[in-house]
Formats: sequence, C-alpha cells, structure tokens
Amino acid sequence: MGTILVVEDSATQRQMMTEFLEGKDFQVTIARNGVEALERILDSSPDVVLLDVLLPQMNGYEVCRRIKKTPKTQDIPVIMCSAKTTEADRYWGLKVGADAYLGKPFKQTELMEAIERLIADN
Repeated sequence: MGTILVVEDSATQRQMMTEFLEGKDFQVTIARNGVEALERILDSSPDVVLLDVLLPQMNGYEVCRRIKKTPKTQDIPVIMCSAKTTEADRYWGLKVGADAYLGKPFKQTELMEAIERLIADN
C-alpha cells in the first residue's frame, strides 16, 4: 500500500503504530529521534511521515520545517501526532508545514483517514 516512516521516541507508541500500520499492509520504517528521522527520510523517501513533536535531539517542529524546506523531501506528507494538543501547538505544527495534526491519543480511524487523504492527494 505504501511506506510510512514512524518517528516516535516512545517504544510503546512506536510498536502500537507499527503493528497497526503493518496490519493495514503498509511497509513501516522507524526513527527514534529527529536526527534519525531526517536520515531515514533522505534514504527511503517514505510516502508519509508520522511525526511526534516531543523528540530527543531535534523536536518535531524543526524536523517538519527541514523536510518542507528541502527540495528532495518537500512533497512528502507529514502528519504530526502529539500529546501537545492546544490550539497553539496545532497552529505551529501546521505553520511549519505539517499536512495534518493529530492529538494523542487518536483513534485509528482518524489516522487512517489522514493517511489515505494525503496519499490520494500526492
């Protein structure tokens, strides 16, 4: 169905998202921090990036900003998935270029709707 990069520092969250997405026939790549995420994106050009905000080494806002400012990666859809759910958090996520922003905990149906919409748009 496509390749998704899951960028999440929590092993539990990472495993839950990976198992769910693999069950939906996606190929999943993982990154545990912002620096690793940028390396994976350049190496594999995923169809969608699921990006946490609170990450070690480089936060999700900065990762998203760099993805969207790099010509090779700027068209890769980014879905921010974060426990930071205030209007300001959503505003900044979209401002730095995220294509969608889901607050944790999110419903699996919400995640699938966002992924399907972004893959269809791309």
